Amino acid sequence: MKKTFLKLSALLVLITPAIAGAQTIGGLLGLLAQANDLINRLIPFIIALTVLIFLWGIFKFVIAGGDGEARKEAQGYIIWGVVALFVMVSVWGLVNILVRSVNLDNTAPAAPQLPNAAGYFQQR
Repeated sequence: MKKTFLKLSALLVLITPAIAGAQTIGGLLGLLAQANDLINRLIPFIIALTVLIFLWGIFKFVIAGGDGEARKEAQGYIIWGVVALFVMVSVWGLVNILVRSVNLDNTAPAAPQLPNAAGYFQQR
């Protein structure tokens, strides 16, 4: 019951702006753009979580002292943390190589500038 409630709550939070009319999806390209935006926002959190898992493994390893089983479990955290970081950074690097070699432009256009309001904001 709790899992179903959490899933429905998360779905409601995600679709509330679209229901209120504050945000439109804009067809397939808009949906893909929103998915891309969501992924770009989640990547730093995933990397931070991986670093925390790695550091947790180091902490558990130091705390374990002479307990062989606890040290082995901590080594698992450390190894999987390093592997996950390596994979994420490698994929990120490969994507950047692909983007730069094909000259895909993923930068936003320059924002329009407001006209100077009769010199009010000029530095003296």
